[in-house]
Amino acid sequence: MSKTSLLYQRQLLQYLADGNFYSGQWLAEQLGISRTAVANYLKELKQHGLEIFSVKGRGYKLAYAIQLLDANKINSLQLAAGAQILVQHITDSTNSQLLQRLQAGHKMLPGSVIVAEAQSAGRGRRGRSWYSPFGANLYFSCYWRLEQGVPAAMGLSLVVGLAVCRLLQSQYQLEAKVKWPNDIYVNDKKIAGILVELSGQADAGCDVVIGIGLNIGMPDQSRQHIDQPYTDLRTETLQQVDRNSLVAELQRQLICALQEFAAAGFAPFASEFNQRDVFMNRKVSLMAKSSIIGICRGVDTQGGIIIDSGKSTDVYYGGELSLRSGE
Repeated sequence: MSKTSLLYQRQLLQYLADGNFYSGQWLAEQLGISRTAVANYLKELKQHGLEIFSVKGRGYKLAYAIQLLDANKINSLQLAAGAQILVQHITDSTNSQLLQRLQAGHKMLPGSVIVAEAQSAGRGRRGRSWYSPFGANLYFSCYWRLEQGVPAAMGLSLVVGLAVCRLLQSQYQLEAKVKWPNDIYVNDKKIAGILVELSGQADAGCDVVIGIGLNIGMPDQSRQHIDQPYTDLRTETLQQVDRNSLVAELQRQLICALQEFAAAGFAPFASEFNQRDVFMNRKVSLMAKSSIIGICRGVDTQGGIIIDSGKSTDVYYGGELSLRSGE
């Protein structure tokens, strides 16, 4: 997408963000372009999941008012100068952007963040795509460094999940739960997911990219793209969410949790995780090398999932966990 196209899209959205109708002619006059160009730029935005209504005689409006990410506002909300927060309009994947910067030799402070309005190639665990409609959610990636190497990352995604839960509780009074190893739930529906990617050697320092996708105001068309129950902050809080404040606060919460994790590992977090475990004492199925069925008993001090099969109680460190049907 050209810089010119991105510029005009951004300018159009600065008018439309309040959720009111604006005529195509008026928008064209403000930007000094044709009505056809206005229609084309808005069509491009619709292709990125932004819900835009077009009504003859009234013009264009968004399905919901949105707050655009603003780098200056976000930076002003950071508690102290330090790790930067970079705001992108539309990108392939915020995780990919951070990884590319690492591969290109860019020096970054731990805690540095990239956020974007939309992703064209958002990723979840195990190569799954992550639906990333424009302006609807938070697409957030954070750089971290583990000097102890890859083995020190055990339990990291669980710590990130707890940081998100702490944020949702402190800022929005939501009783968020964690699903091992990388999802956040509110009222038994997924509200956020985590993707941790490592770059480094087993016996040397390790670069970490932590991706967080947090649902804020999912468009109605999301049901066509997501095959599991989900929710968002707009539904759960019944209020407008300040995304710029949210970015700055998430960075702060995450850095605090990661500093604690770097100093002491996962053990200090195990009890908190078990209190927030959405599957605790429920019948689950773990797909690993084979299918394991039993009662979830939380995690151990290294972040392994504990499953009571009735015959034995065992700990597992990998696999896909799901609730058993009917449970």
